[in-house]
This record gives sequence, C-alpha cells and structure tokens, in this order.
Amino acid sequence: MRIETRRLLNRAFSSLGLISIGLMALVLVVILTPIIAKGSGAFVFRSTVEHRKLMFDHWNRGNPERVKQDEAKAAVARAPVYQMLSDFKAELESMPRAERSRYKKPLRAVETALGRLLGPNPGSRTPVLMRQQYGATRWDRTQAKLDNLLYSEEWDYSNPDALGVKVLRPRVEDFRTTKLEPLFGYVKANIKPMMRPRWTFYWQFLFDTSKDSHIFGGIGPEVLGTIYLTLGAMLFAVPMGVIAAIYLCEYSREGRVISFLRICISTLAGVPSIVFGLFGLAFFLNTIHVSNSKSVLAGSLTLALLILPTVIRSSEEAILAVPRAYKEAALSLGAGRWYTIMTVILPAALPGILTGTVISMGRAAGETAPIIFTAAVSVGRPLLPIEALSQPTPALPWNIYNLCTEHEAVDEIRHVQYGMVFTLVALVLLLNVFAIVMRARISKKLRG
Repeated sequence: MRIETRRLLNRAFSSLGLISIGLMALVLVVILTPIIAKGSGAFVFRSTVEHRKLMFDHWNRGNPERVKQDEAKAAVARAPVYQMLSDFKAELESMPRAERSRYKKPLRAVETALGRLLGPNPGSRTPVLMRQQYGATRWDRTQAKLDNLLYSEEWDYSNPDALGVKVLRPRVEDFRTTKLEPLFGYVKANIKPMMRPRWTFYWQFLFDTSKDSHIFGGIGPEVLGTIYLTLGAMLFAVPMGVIAAIYLCEYSREGRVISFLRICISTLAGVPSIVFGLFGLAFFLNTIHVSNSKSVLAGSLTLALLILPTVIRSSEEAILAVPRAYKEAALSLGAGRWYTIMTVILPAALPGILTGTVISMGRAAGETAPIIFTAAVSVGRPLLPIEALSQPTPALPWNIYNLCTEHEAVDEIRHVQYGMVFTLVALVLLLNVFAIVMRARISKKLRG
C-alpha cells in the first residue's frame, strides 16, 4: 500500500472517529438538557404560600411568624373572592327554581376549581385527602389551575370531516349580570397577592418522604431504596465475578467445559432483564424463600445475577491485560500461585476491574424489570438496614415508570417525575466519575 493511500485512510478513520464522538456528545446534550432543566425544577421553583403552610404543618419548617404573616396577607387578598361567592349564593336563593338549577352545575365547577387553586373555603370542614387541604403549592401549577378556573374545555364537532377541536370558553359567560361575574377578573388580576410566590430551594426533596402518593414531599425512600439495591447487588456480584474471572484466567484449562462456560456467560449477558426478574420471583421468593414477600434482599440477588456476566468479563479482560512478565517474575522468586494472584496480578488489574464494577453498578441502579417482581413497591417509608432483609422498598427506576404511566394525577407531579430522573442520572454519572478518578489514582500509584 502506498504511503499516500495509507495517510489518506488514516485521516479518513480519524475524521470518522471525531465525527462519531461529536455525534455522541450531541445526542448526550440533547438527552440531558431537558432532564437537567426540568429536573432542577423539583429543587428550585417559585413556591406559593400554600407550599410554605404545607412545609410548616407537616415538616415544621420555616419561620412561624413569617408563615402567619404570609397567610394573613393572602387571606386579605382572597377575602373578596369568598365574599362574591357568598353573595352569589344568596342571590341564588331569590331566583326562580328553574333559573337556579341552570347555575347549579357551573357553580359546582367554579367551586371545585377555586378549591384546587386556593384550598378549601375558610370555615369549611377539613377534607380527608391531603391534596384537597391545600391549594396550588407551585407557581407553575398555579397558572394551570387559574386557567382551569377562568376557562372551561369544550369540543367543537361542527366540521363533520374532521375530529373534534378543543375550545376554551370563558366561564364568566355562564354568570353574566350576576354577582359572581366580577370574581373571574378579580382572581386573574390579583393572583400574585393571593398566592404570594417566592423562589425556593427545596433541597430536602432528596430526603423527605412523599405525602399523598407523591403529590407532596420528596423522594427520600426511593433514593435510599436504590442505594440499598445497588450496594446489595454489588456485594453479591463483585466477589463472585472476580473469583470466577480468576479461575477462568489462572486455574482453568481450555477445553469443552470451559468453552461451554464462556458461552453461557456471554449468553447471560444478553438475556432480557425481565427474564431475570421472573427468575428472581420463581427462585428466590417461591423456591428458596429468602423472604416471605418482596424484599431488598431478593431484589439485590436478582440484580447481582443480572450484572454478574458483565463483572466476570470485565474482570477477566483486566486480568488478561496484566503483562505476563509480572507473573513470571513473582513465580521465579518463589511466590505461590495464589500469593502471586493476590499481590501482583489483582493490584495491576484493579483499575480495569474497578471500571467494570462501576459500570455494572450504574446498570444495577437503573434497572426496572428485575425489581418489579422481587423488591419494588410504589410507596413506602425509608427502611433500616436490618429491615432490608425482609421488606420491600420504593426505588427510583420503578417509581419513575409508575408515576409516568399509572398515577392518577400525572400532570400534578411532572416535577417529581423529572426530579427522579435527574437524581438517577446524576447518581449514575457520579458513579462513573468516581470510577474514572479512582482508576487514574490507582494507575498513577502503580506506575510509582
């Protein structure tokens, strides 16, 4: 091959590599940007007076005097709303029965929308559900609930050749010439004094327990459960994987049995994760009964089986990458095989083993299917370490899926969904950064 042709091919491959790296970086930016932007909204947002009341009532946070002052100022701004509502109800009593029934349904819709925006009316009974005891706690949801008060959704089917078109009709049209007509303009003009929004850094989102199915509170049990499951999986997988890799590299002789074992390991690495979940349910829970029901222990064992092939292969490659001269030098000095492995080969292979271990840890932290049947529940309290042997736990991957697909108030908890995703991505990225730093430090130490 001519030198010019070789240089041309080298440049072409280099350009192709740079383009691939650029595309991967671009895809990463496209994926992470909305996650970071919307996920950070779970921690930094404009809270309303309702949020500050909630924090004080259930977590005893905030300055009591300042919270009372905010409540008092908000109550002054809200008083005309309740007065107009009361005047309209008195006006209804003087109307003919037929006309009174015409306002019954629109009035109920207005009261429901006001309750979601401002909370229950002063002097009324305290609702049973926590979500009905407070109004909008976030300014972004306040805007959405204000629109729900000002407008009603209707569908226009006038065009027979097209699907129905959603139309927003002002609710004020239902109450023209009545004492309730000024309410809509007043609420729109005075929504800030009524809600008193303020920028808040809610760092406790990482540690608080959720309230009312994640409508309020944080993701503390989910974060702790994810840590339990991940550490438990590594506790079982890493020793078994490293020992298996040592056997395959240093003790076994190539033959049909070893070739079959390598094929099995490679096959297990490609098995869908849902299969591991079903196996964990059938074996760990229904056959050997590691616990009476779902538990962190059963989930950790299932995740350990899932990542075990990756740990074995990465450890095996790291051991094989150690120069053979290291082993020969140690054996020539009289060291035994096991002593050589423990003092020479494993320390030299440690950076590669550590990298594979942390990559496996990131996968274990993000898996959903294996823990659905073995460990995860939708809501729960933070577990003590001893309880992990017999109790199920919430976990970030499962709860992200659950909140996005099955929650009844999915629009109310968008910030929780993105906050969970942001936390999980940040956790995996931190693990990878930790692996890079540790690998660099160990490699530098080994080089002297």
